[in-house]
This record gives sequence, C-alpha cells and structure tokens, in this order.
Amino acid sequence: MIQAILVFNNHGKPRLVRFYQRFPEEIQQQIVRETFHLVLKRDDNICNFLEGGSLIGGADYKLIYRHYATLYFVFCVDSSESELGILDLIQVCVVIK
Repeated sequence: MIQAILVFNNHGKPRLVRFYQRFPEEIQQQIVRETFHLVLKRDDNICNFLEGGSLIGGADYKLIYRHYATLYFVFCVDSSESELGILDLIQVCVVIK
C-alpha cells in the first residue's frame, strides 16, 4: 500500500506532498527533509529502492524514487508493493503530465 507520495525539486523544495497516513505537520516536514537527503546523496547509477527513513516506518517501508530533469518522484510503500510496479506508476505519471 502506498503510504506517501513526495515530489520535490533538486533543491529540496516540495512540489507535491500527499500522505495517506496521518502525521502532524512538523513530522511531515521532517519526513520530506529526511527523504530528500536520503535520495539526494545517492548516485544516479545505483538502484532506485531504499529502506524508509526512521520517521516513516523504518525497515517495514521502502522508498522508491526516480529523478527526472529537476524533479524527484518518491513513493513510500509498505513491503507488500512491487518495486517495479511503482517505478512503472511513476513513469506513467510523468508521461501523462
């Protein structure tokens, strides 16, 4: 199940933030910052899957992301979701736009 969808630019400014689990506003902002730093420090040549940060659920959740031009598309999903399915969903979202 998808827990959150985050889209932010290369500088970490959120462009779209949607949580499907209730978090206080301060925690949401911390999650966006933590996710941005986790994704930004990764090289473009390595896989697009990583374990969720400590704020959003730890090892039970995965962050699946793609970097297109100046935007990062990040989906936080639980362990029952297919990584390749989510990557395909991101691709469909980008192509439709």
